[in-house]
Amino acid sequence: MNTDKLAGYLNLLSEMAIAFLPKLALALLLLFFGFKIVDRLARLAGRAMERAGLSSNLLPFVRSLVNVSLKVLLLFSIAGIVGVDVTSFVAVLAAAGFAVGLALQGSLSNFAAGIIILLFRPYKVEDWIEVDGKFGQVEEIQIFNTIMVTPGRKTLIIPNGQVVDNIVTNYSKKGFIRMELNVTMPYSESFPKVREIILEELLAIPKVLRDPAPEVGIEAYDSHNVLLAVRPYVVPDDFWEVTFEAYERIKAAFNRKGIKVAYSEGVEMGTIGE
Repeated sequence: MNTDKLAGYLNLLSEMAIAFLPKLALALLLLFFGFKIVDRLARLAGRAMERAGLSSNLLPFVRSLVNVSLKVLLLFSIAGIVGVDVTSFVAVLAAAGFAVGLALQGSLSNFAAGIIILLFRPYKVEDWIEVDGKFGQVEEIQIFNTIMVTPGRKTLIIPNGQVVDNIVTNYSKKGFIRMELNVTMPYSESFPKVREIILEELLAIPKVLRDPAPEVGIEAYDSHNVLLAVRPYVVPDDFWEVTFEAYERIKAAFNRKGIKVAYSEGVEMGTIGE
């Protein structure tokens, strides 16, 4: 009797082994190669985020987060292949994730926006951008915030959610930008003459681009002067330097050429030049 029971147990074990061992072997193979693939993917993701300008302080954390998340998914997948019921575990994790998501709704929104910025790259480190009326150079793209430095050396910490929800103006995308300067001239002066003077001074500035060429035109008329639009093209990093030099050169040239300007005191009738 004992021999028969033992034989029955052995047969049962043999049947279970025959049924289970292939799944176990497959699970071990998937686990071995899956972990290698996950490690490889995590390294590739880390390199991509590094090229995108993610802070070096955050890179290890984000890389580890990607690695752990992928491995957890792999383990659940393998458990399902083996035949383990993972429904209860998934339900618990989903409930926990929902609770944490509600508690960290704002932070998760910024996190998701940071991922979008890293993937689609509307700007990169060292680009000059404007977000919600704030202008500056991108110093660092973090997972929750974008760090910008204004021309006045002020540091702006802008949540990535705010970046995604607003219009972003990237001044560095094309490699150059058009400056929008304004100069006035009296009605009695000749516009072609003043235009030639301004263009000559602009082209004397080394950092003003020759292609596209600077532009000077009449923008508007006011009660005392003709408002001229002065539009040179520069590399974004040279914006303020060229702004100051252009105004300085134009003022000095007007002084040398005897170009006059009108003052706001009183109203005087005069002639209109060319």
